[in-house]
Amino acid sequence: MKLILFGPPGSGKGTQASLLAKKNKIPHLSTGDILRFKLKQDDNFAKELSQIISGGNLVPDSIINPIVADKLLSDECNNGFILDGYPRNKYQSDFLINFLEKNNLDIDLIIDFLADTTTVKKRILERSKIENRSDDTVDVIKTRLDKYFSETQPLAAMFKAKFKDKFFEINASQEITKIQYDIENRLKNA
Repeated sequence: MKLILFGPPGSGKGTQASLLAKKNKIPHLSTGDILRFKLKQDDNFAKELSQIISGGNLVPDSIINPIVADKLLSDECNNGFILDGYPRNKYQSDFLINFLEKNNLDIDLIIDFLADTTTVKKRILERSKIENRSDDTVDVIKTRLDKYFSETQPLAAMFKAKFKDKFFEINASQEITKIQYDIENRLKNA
């Protein structure tokens, strides 16, 4: 099973990805997870990556794309994967589509988690209290949501046009179990 998840921060895509990954015994791949995996390798590329991250900089697409490609071709992903939060921009999207085609990797389902900003802000603030996360301030949340809606959300429309029958929108404002049930039903019919 190969899935791509779109949705704003706080929409529940990470929660659903974890549930699906555990049930189907496939890796849940977020960009952060992929970078942490790469940092554990003892090579020059990992050292360069470490310098970028420790300097507080974002990893450029020219570096993240090959890392994602390498991970998707690893033995760990032989039985499938769930991409959570990648692609985030047009360049990553174009890269991923070309990579999938070049490597004959068929996506089973693309899920777009739809949630209003009030719901996701509330969820992120609740998560911040539970996990004691200092990076989930109101200003940071607003910046992340603005970036998502300007750069990432338009990609969902591109994927919807390209992968018509495999694209599924879900009301992410529902309860976790209802979302899980809807996704599992869709997967049975995919």
